[in-house]
Amino acid sequence: MIRGFRRRFKPLEIATEQEIDAIHQATLEVLWKTGVLVEHERALKYFSKNGCHVDFEEKRVRIPPAVVEHCLQKAPSIFCVKARNPNDDIVIGGDTVYFTPFPGMQTVDVDTWQPRTPTRKEYYDYINLLDALPNIHFFTCYPYFGFQGVPEVMKIPEGIAAKIRNSTKINLCCYANDCEIFTVKMVNAIEGMESFGAGHSAPPLSFSREMMESFFRYIEADFPIWAGGGPVMGGTTPVTIAGSMVVTNAEMVAYVVFTQLVRPGARIMVHDYALPINMRTGAPNFGAMEAFIHQAIFNQVWRRYGVPSVATSAGLVSSKKIDFQCGYEKAFSSLIAALSGAHVIQFAGGIYGELEAHPIQAILDNDIAGMVGRFLQGADVNDETLAVDLIEEVGPIPGHYLGKAHTREWWKKEYFIPEAADKLTLPEWVKGGKKDCMDYAREKAEEIVATHKPAPLTDLQEEELEKILKEEREYYLKMGLISQKAWDVYERDLSSSEYPYA
Repeated sequence: MIRGFRRRFKPLEIATEQEIDAIHQATLEVLWKTGVLVEHERALKYFSKNGCHVDFEEKRVRIPPAVVEHCLQKAPSIFCVKARNPNDDIVIGGDTVYFTPFPGMQTVDVDTWQPRTPTRKEYYDYINLLDALPNIHFFTCYPYFGFQGVPEVMKIPEGIAAKIRNSTKINLCCYANDCEIFTVKMVNAIEGMESFGAGHSAPPLSFSREMMESFFRYIEADFPIWAGGGPVMGGTTPVTIAGSMVVTNAEMVAYVVFTQLVRPGARIMVHDYALPINMRTGAPNFGAMEAFIHQAIFNQVWRRYGVPSVATSAGLVSSKKIDFQCGYEKAFSSLIAALSGAHVIQFAGGIYGELEAHPIQAILDNDIAGMVGRFLQGADVNDETLAVDLIEEVGPIPGHYLGKAHTREWWKKEYFIPEAADKLTLPEWVKGGKKDCMDYAREKAEEIVATHKPAPLTDLQEEELEKILKEEREYYLKMGLISQKAWDVYERDLSSSEYPYA
């Protein structure tokens, strides 16, 4: 089982108990007085028959505090999710922290910093690389949103298949155009494997028909739920951190209520994706300290509720390049998220917003995750590490510890060694060609792609996966969601050497 990183100390608390209680009470008030918009008839009926006040004409659901409290108690605090390789299983909750990739719509040329659509090979190679990185513990919805030659409606399904084929780590599945019908089939085709089913609210306080339908499908298939939104402080929530927390919290609580009404005890974790608005441009302000504060308070609230939380805003930076700004925004966000009690931190590989991602950034982020994880683990303090007898043996100068068995044994346990950082002395650095972390990360990425071979699917599993993809392609063709022009391009891709699965 992938262990993640265990936090060995009490999580950071930046709000008082009275402030957390005020956020909770405000959340209950909003859910009961204002309510949420739910554009799904069957979901409205579930709410109605379980004690909620439902206006079917306005599609407005008002949730009583008693229903909220009951459903929060039903949601599990800790749960297991199984991978196709048992060594990649995870246990969400408790004091364990996991790191995952953050997606980008496209890749980016690291020489010109021009975004572009990746090829199928680049897509598969990136998944291969993420599979190899030890501090990236499972996958989110997509590393890139599709690749060249793939119709829009097949981008999510092709991505799910690519992750199943090229990694043994746990998957996360999104939704669009009924693709979750086939996603569930693909996951169930691999015996013993589970996947998260993801959904996103539409702030403020709204849930679309398409999203709610996908949640029914995922919950009924017994997928653990990854629930989130995407609020912008000052845009779709109040500009204040506290006000934004209330809207975000109300949406996440509504998710929990819905999942527990449909399936009591359903596995669910909620994520915080709140961003302040950049008042000069009107765009979200990625990598902002206000987002990190919001995340810390969010984690504190959900520890009180006993439901696992995800730090999603940790993966968002304003930098358009792999540079110093990108590094410090990622380091601050991930460290604060980990210290404040997030169970999952979504951040590796992403560069600007959700628009760009790159394997080199993922290599660098793997090191950040390792450093944060090392801090969470703290220091062992016992007779062996205190080493009083050794100190007596070595004594003052000219004594030293370099040649001692204790040093040889313990340095590997105590020290974190980054894979892409420049740790050479100045003379060594000059002699070695003055390489920086980008150079080392590029070399590491090339090495992984050339040498790492994830465990393949069996022939029977591959055949079943391809059968489901074929069924889905025909489904969208029949619906008219793939044009003839797009289909012709797609057919060429499917018959090319980059697609050896047909």
